[in-house]
Amino acid sequence: MESIISFSALAAGIMIGLGALGAGVGIGILGSKFLEGLARQPELAGVLTPRMFLMLGLTDAVPIIAIAFAAFLMFANPFLGQYEGTEGNATEVSVQHEE
Repeated sequence: MESIISFSALAAGIMIGLGALGAGVGIGILGSKFLEGLARQPELAGVLTPRMFLMLGLTDAVPIIAIAFAAFLMFANPFLGQYEGTEGNATEVSVQHEE
């Protein structure tokens, strides 16, 4: 059971870390391309700005979803129920073997 909890904590940390890393890189690229587009054609600022903020919000949703999945793994872990089910069978088998 401790291994399931430890691997769940490791998975939660990896999900949050990679989600934040990917969103950070994506937002950085998005901002740089937005500034390049404004530098080339400043008259399109009214068109590009709402699209940039839309994509910024969609990109920022990735780590928020990762945090939700990580919280689900940490507080309502579905794998613990599977472990408890097999634990009972293992003790029954060992008890039958001893008799």
